Formats: sequence, C-alpha cells, structure tokens
Amino acid sequence: MIGKTISHYEILEKLGEGGMGVVYKARDTKLDRPVAIKFLPPHLSQNEEAKKRFVQEAKAASALDHPNICTIYEIDEIPEGQIFIVMAHYEGETLEDRVKEGGIDVEEACDVVEAIAGGLAEAHARGIIHRDIKSSNILITEGGRVKIIDFGLAKLAEQSHLTRVGTTLGTVKYMSPEQARGDEIDHRTDIWSTGVLLYETITGRKPFRGNYDQAIIYSILNDEPPGIKILRPEAPAAVEKIIQKTLAKYPEKRYQQIEDLAADLRSVREAARKKTAAGLPDREKRSIAVLPFVDMSPQKDQEYFCDGLAEELINALAHIKPLRVVARTSAFSFKGGKYDVREIGEKLNVDTVLEGSIRKAGERLRITAQLVSAADGYHLWSEKYDRKLEDIFAIQDEISLAIVDKLKMELLGEEAARLVKRGTENLEAYDLYMRGRFFWEKRGLNVKKAIEYFEQAIEKDPSYAEAYAGIADSYYILSFYGYLPSREAIPIARENALKALEINDTIAEAHSALGMIYQYHDWDGSAAERKFRRALELNPNYSPAHYWYAAMLSLTDRDEEMLRENERAIEVDPLSVQAHTMHGWCLLGRLKLDQAEEKLKRALELNPDFVLAHWLLGQTYCLMSKDDEAIAELRKAVELSSRNPWILSTLGFVYGKMGRTAEAREVLTELRERSDHEYVQSYYFAYVHAGLGELEETLTWLEKAYEAHEQWLIVIGAFGVMEPGFKTFQDDPRFQAFIRKIRASMR
Repeated sequence: MIGKTISHYEILEKLGEGGMGVVYKARDTKLDRPVAIKFLPPHLSQNEEAKKRFVQEAKAASALDHPNICTIYEIDEIPEGQIFIVMAHYEGETLEDRVKEGGIDVEEACDVVEAIAGGLAEAHARGIIHRDIKSSNILITEGGRVKIIDFGLAKLAEQSHLTRVGTTLGTVKYMSPEQARGDEIDHRTDIWSTGVLLYETITGRKPFRGNYDQAIIYSILNDEPPGIKILRPEAPAAVEKIIQKTLAKYPEKRYQQIEDLAADLRSVREAARKKTAAGLPDREKRSIAVLPFVDMSPQKDQEYFCDGLAEELINALAHIKPLRVVARTSAFSFKGGKYDVREIGEKLNVDTVLEGSIRKAGERLRITAQLVSAADGYHLWSEKYDRKLEDIFAIQDEISLAIVDKLKMELLGEEAARLVKRGTENLEAYDLYMRGRFFWEKRGLNVKKAIEYFEQAIEKDPSYAEAYAGIADSYYILSFYGYLPSREAIPIARENALKALEINDTIAEAHSALGMIYQYHDWDGSAAERKFRRALELNPNYSPAHYWYAAMLSLTDRDEEMLRENERAIEVDPLSVQAHTMHGWCLLGRLKLDQAEEKLKRALELNPDFVLAHWLLGQTYCLMSKDDEAIAELRKAVELSSRNPWILSTLGFVYGKMGRTAEAREVLTELRERSDHEYVQSYYFAYVHAGLGELEETLTWLEKAYEAHEQWLIVIGAFGVMEPGFKTFQDDPRFQAFIRKIRASMR
C-alpha cells in the first residue's frame, strides 16, 4: 500500500492497525495537506455487517463538530471493494503512550479527561455512543489538544440492531458491566469507560485486571478496584469520589450525564489553581534532601551521631505526605564530598537541601542547620542551637518544624503530631539505636553488630518500638543473604516485628519486614501485599517497601505495577544502588534481559563494588548466552562477597551449564567442606547440580531444601514462574511433582 495513490491521496506510511481498521498517513494531493486514511481490513471487506459498522463510524463521526473529536473529511471505496475514511492527521502521542511509564500529574489528568468528556457530551447529544473509549483511542497533539480519534465501535442509539444478540463489542479492560454481559447499553457505558480512563491516567494501571478476558470480566462485575490514594496518596479525595461514582456497577448510580462528570473534574482543577493563585505552593512538588551533618568535634568521633540526627530528620519529614523527602541512601551519597548545592539538587531532583554540622564538647552540643534553595544556592533559613546533649529531641523538633514553615507547607494537626512523635525519650537508648542503624546500613555481617546495639537500646527502654523493628530487619537480612537458617532467623524477626507493632502500629519498617516474612517464608502473597501496602500508606517515602513490594509483584504477571513500584523506589531514593539493583532483579525475573542489564549497569555506576548487582548481571549474561561476561561478573561477585556460598553456587551453576565440569565440581567440594563448620543452604547444592544437568542429585538437595523451608524455593514454584536454572528438568514428571508440592504449600 505504501507509495500508492488512492483517489487523490498518496499513501506515505502505516500508522497503526486495530480490529476494525488499518490506518495510514497520506498526502491530499489536491489540497496538499497530511491526512490519515483508515481502511477496512481486506479479510473483513466481504463481511457486510463489518462494512455497515465501518460506514456507520464515518457517518457518526462526520456529524460531530467538536475540538476534541477527530475531523472526518470524506468516505470512499476503492475499485477492489475496500472502504476507507479520510480524517485529519495530528502529530502527537496517544494517551496510552503518555501514561505507560506511570500515571501523570493529577491536575493534568483531570484536564485530559475533562476534554474527553466534552467531546463525548457532543456525541451523546446527537445520540451517538462511542462504546470503545480507551487510552489508545485518545491522541494528545503536539499543541496539547486532546482528540478522540476513533469511533470504530460507535453505535447510533436508533440502530442497535447492528449488534447481534449475545455479542460484546469493545476492549475488555474498559467495558462497563452491562456491556460485558451483552446487555442493552446507553450513553452511561461511555461514562464508565471514562472512569476507567481517569483511573489509568492517574495511577498508570487499569482498575480491573486478570490473566485472561473472562477473569477481567469477572473482576468488572464483582470487584472494587484499589482506591487511587493507595497508589497516589497525594491525589485529592474529591478525585477518588469522582472515580467511585463513574465506576458504580449499576448505571443508575453513576453520573447520568457526562457533562456532570466534566463539571466535577473542572471543580477539582479550579480548586487546585485557586490555591496556587492564593500564593500557596504546589504541595505535590515540594521536595528536600537532608544531607548527613558534618562532625566538627575535635576528636572526630561523632559520625554515628551526625548520621543519626540527619536520619531522624528524614524520618520525621517523611511523614508529611505532600513533601517528597529523598531517602537516606541517596542523600548520604554526598557524604564527605565537595559538592555545589545546585549539583545536588539536579542529581536528586529536589528544590531544597538541608545541611548542617555538629560540634560536641563534653555534654554540650552546638548544632548548625541551614536550608538552601537548590535552584540558586541562596539560604532560605539558618539557625544555631547551643544546648545540652539531653535537649537533642527538642532540637530535632525545632529544625523539622522550621523547615516546614519555610517551605510554607500546610501542616495538618495529624501530621504535626506524627512529626514530633518518637519512639523513646531515653537519650541512652536513642544513642544506641542510632549506632545500630549506622551498622545496619553497612549490611553484610555488620548487621550482627547492629543487632547488639538494638538489643542494648531495648535494655535501656523496653518500649522502644523502632529498636524492635531494627532487630526484625536485621534477622531477615541475615536469612536473606544466607548467614543464618530461615528456621532460626525468621521466628526472631517475626517476633520482633510484631512486638514493634504491638507498641506502635504506625512503624512502616515493621510492616515491611512482616511483608517480607509473609512472602518469602510463609509463602503467603496476599498477607504480604497487605503489609507492603500498609507500610507505604504510612510512609510513601520508604524506598525499601517499594522495591520489596515490586519483588513480590515480579513473581506474578503484574508487570505494570512491578515497574511502577520500582520506579517509585528510585524516585524516592535516586542514588540508591539497592533500589536500582532490585529493579534489575525484577526485570531479570520476568526475563526482560536487555532492560535488566541496563538497570544493573546503572547500579554499578553508583557503586562498582556492589555484590548483588555483579551477581545479577552475571545471571543476566548467562541467560543472554554471553558466557565469558557471565563468568567475569560472577567471579567478581564471589570475590567481593568473600566467597559467600549463595554467590559461589551461582558461579558453579554457570560452570556446569557451560560444560566446565571440573570447575563446577570444585565449587561443590568447597560448599561441602564449608558446610561442616558454617551454614550452607541445600538449595545452593541443588543449583550447582542443576547446572551440571544431574537430575537425581538436584532433586535430592531440593527435597532437603524443602524440609528446611528455604525461602528461594518460592522462585521455582510461585505463581507459575519457573526459575531459569531448573528449566532443563521442567518436563520431568518427578520435577513437576516437586513443583506441585511447593505450590500446595503456598497461600
């Protein structure tokens, strides 16, 4: 078709294809203007009903004259019998492309959907029902104009006989309940689809989901979607109410006219703009990075105290939901360096930076703090505090509240209470807790030192909830990295997480720790998801909860949500090597190898010695059949991890897969010798034997891993995901029986 001239239209390129038409860009040779031409597909050209519907589209759309509806120029038919419609051609992108990387700004979403509602109001007034409103049918032109570009399933209210009884037309994820059932429909089906579109535009995901069409239809008919404030906490409550009304299961409970929906969206938008006009800042865009305070003490022995104070301020400010607070990892990446504040602002995407210093002499403290504009380096506020050490809590509160005041945030009563709420009034306990977090951040076996400090903090204050949460996090990490058996570490982690929540159920870290326990030890995905969501509701700025939740989602087919959570983890903590690495891990788990490689390389740019990133990159190269690169990365990971058995077993697997049998058996020998005096998971032996293609030995060690309830078995059996390392055996009846046994243990 490309290069042909149809009537007086020169076909230039193919733009797209759908169930009811193929669209080309063409040049109108008479008027010398670009146009879009939509042809009925050849295989449907003999179908009289399809032809009637196609002609109906042209007649319906050509009767409409509205700035938000695509302009129809003419309808014609070529000698071969194919009908085509000539439409205006617009440069731009579809709304589907605009939101596929995540939802857009709430105010912008209201603007877009209000424009769509305006176009539909014109259609409804003429008795035309679109029936197929979806993000791929909405074009946003380069000039910002919103266009409904396809009335391919439009149905004139008077001509319902064109649809056979028992059929449903449209795109399943956007269908109204009555449309999904095949019932008679009216203009309120478009109102439902517009609600789905609004939800998608704000959150970046569809409200009703499933693995196949019937599962989606069941969800549409029976389920309520997650509230948008779970996914976008900053969204106004009024928008959530609008969505709830548009998605009412029964048409009589929805908006009765699309104009009413448009009016409510306009009200939300105007309220936001009035607030801005009144001199208030855009609450959704204020952001801050709290840098580690500089130790100015003569002995230079207060690093843990400086870091701890900055971390406490981060945690306090994170409770103010309109304020985006960069996570500790990214903020602390500038520690000890000489950076211009404008460079920091650019790298962390923040508009303000808090920096300061601490000088300790005996029991006296001098703390200086200053809030700086990242745009121009000007000081917005600064203060000095000369106090006794026992006044540290009051100093934290003063600094936090002063920052809020200078940012002109609207601080609600509940947020103010949470801002000054802390876990202990015991200064010694607080000091020990900060030391514990200092070592916990270093990971590896430093976590054991962290546990000692957390336990000492609890001895000073048995009601210190944050210290219990620290112990829970620490024991889970020791289990995750294979330093302790799960059956030994997880009960301790669970007990301490529950104890923390018994004292204070608003600690996000404790909820997140339980989410990990439920997912990887209890194999209970539903309970895990509830805990991750609760953690993020309490603290949307807690990056680990985002990426651990994403890891859970990667074991399902919920790829859009997985990507969104990983992106939020990086948004909150843009320089976190852990967040970038976890994103790469999730992509690897879904076999998106090129994307995984990109993320893992980014992680190694941030920290060239990060073990987990080298380990995952090695596995990525293995699956890409880049054997030499895989070996190089895994050897690096083994070296950096001091030959951690977990990392070493992966190298052994790759050796076996490559046919380097002797080297694989050397790994098995080392693991066996080390198991005499340290903990080595059975799963590691199974993995190396799998690389060697040894089914009997693999099954023997997997059974031992099952008896020990080792957490990595979930990767083999969870939600139908197959660990690539065991694919050699996936058709073997005994291996399949083992998979079924794992799945039977899951909830």
